[in-house]
Amino acid sequence: MTETEPSSRLYQTPYTIVQPTAERAAPVVVTSPHSGCDYPEAFLAASRLSAHDLRQSEDMYVDALFAEAANFGATLITARYPRSFVDLNRGANEIDPDLVEDDLPVHREQSLPRVQAGLGTIPRIVAEDTPIYEDKLSIDDITARMRDIYHPFHATLQREVDRVRDLHGAALLVDAHSMPSLATRNSAPRNRSAQIDIVIGTCHGRSCSDRLTDFVSQYFRRSGYTIALNRPYAGGYITNHFGRPHNASQAIQIEINRALYMNESSYEMTANFDSLKADLSGLIAALTGAWRDIILESDAPDTKAAE
Repeated sequence: MTETEPSSRLYQTPYTIVQPTAERAAPVVVTSPHSGCDYPEAFLAASRLSAHDLRQSEDMYVDALFAEAANFGATLITARYPRSFVDLNRGANEIDPDLVEDDLPVHREQSLPRVQAGLGTIPRIVAEDTPIYEDKLSIDDITARMRDIYHPFHATLQREVDRVRDLHGAALLVDAHSMPSLATRNSAPRNRSAQIDIVIGTCHGRSCSDRLTDFVSQYFRRSGYTIALNRPYAGGYITNHFGRPHNASQAIQIEINRALYMNESSYEMTANFDSLKADLSGLIAALTGAWRDIILESDAPDTKAAE
């Protein structure tokens, strides 16, 4: 499904959405907001980094890992533009004032640690504090990215979550990401040298029920993966924003260790890619098959901490 491009846009429709057939449809939405790899030429020209270096922050191939989601009854929404250009897993007002040459309106989100670190909605850095730009950006550039990329993506995601919730009485969002293998070194069990394969994020229990958390955790353990819960990734903006168990909307974040399926230096897929993809397809099939038992009878708290 694609949309007509308004003539005023600088950038094309910023997402791809694939919906299941009516016969298979379940209230499960899978997102991959960081797997986009359409790098605008002007962005590459303005960056001090090579295209290869810019891709360090990309959740490479996560969209491909979940590509079969619609075949099992889930809607799949994936980003087209890269995280280093616009980070869709941030709030709309998380704009880094140090990145922009103009004065910005004062927003409370500017004081967030991730914004100050250069990881706002328009990132200033990639990887380990590597600056993207030589110069600051104009407010017109920021505005165009937000107008053409950020807001259309989130409007579509909101509509889809609302649609399935209205149709089925509940919504379950799976926010899919990947992580560098070194990211979980300190989270690995002390009695084994292996790193964590999967990190499950629930915003420390606020974005979904214990039943959903246990279901996903047990699925990965049965499939032979080592998991961690909320460490070092508890869930970003999307999980926190859409995880409203008291309002029949649950969200869970899944971070996949990149070493499971790709060479982190060359960016090439490894032989294990197909096996991991099959296991992730199996997770979506399990969720769409059992969603009534998992999320209709929720044991989640009926209040949610403020963002």
